[in-house]
Amino acid sequence: MMVGIKESIFIVDVVANYILLFGLVWSIMFPEKRIWPPPKKRSWQYSATWGLFYVAFISNILLLVLDWNTWVIPYEIHFLLGVPITIIGVLLVTSGIVTLGIKNTYGLRDEFILSGPYRYTRNPQYLGDMIFFIGISLISNSLYFLVVHLLMILVFLFTPFAEEVWLEKQYGEEYKNYKRNTARFL
Repeated sequence: MMVGIKESIFIVDVVANYILLFGLVWSIMFPEKRIWPPPKKRSWQYSATWGLFYVAFISNILLLVLDWNTWVIPYEIHFLLGVPITIIGVLLVTSGIVTLGIKNTYGLRDEFILSGPYRYTRNPQYLGDMIFFIGISLISNSLYFLVVHLLMILVFLFTPFAEEVWLEKQYGEEYKNYKRNTARFL
């Protein structure tokens, strides 16, 4: 059986997400040999992680176009539910990025932030990404897209566990107090 372009892109996307997930599990199990957060910007960990994210992102865009509306969700549901959910996710991600700043967002130490959406959740960007993935999966009405986004949700569920040890070392008691008083997601 010959694999088509859509299936090839799906496989690339799935593999990229599995490698990201493996890197996060590795980072949780071996924080001193972590892959995420990267030790510095010019490191193989930084390049590999962001390279895989870009591969997944580009693959997602291609899957969105190539596998649009090929599944079973009725038209009324996939737009009526998907659009508001997607908008909520985008707003949460955007407010998190604006509040946290690019350097912190890319996993590099900058300053400790307790304002904006970070007052309510330690991970508004990851929460927003997960909400966005659910919404855009509904809108796209694609089984391939849903599978890939479920894997991406797993990646974003594991990411905070890889970061928390690093954050405690970077910000000490300030982060530990924040962690005690603010939910990981909700």
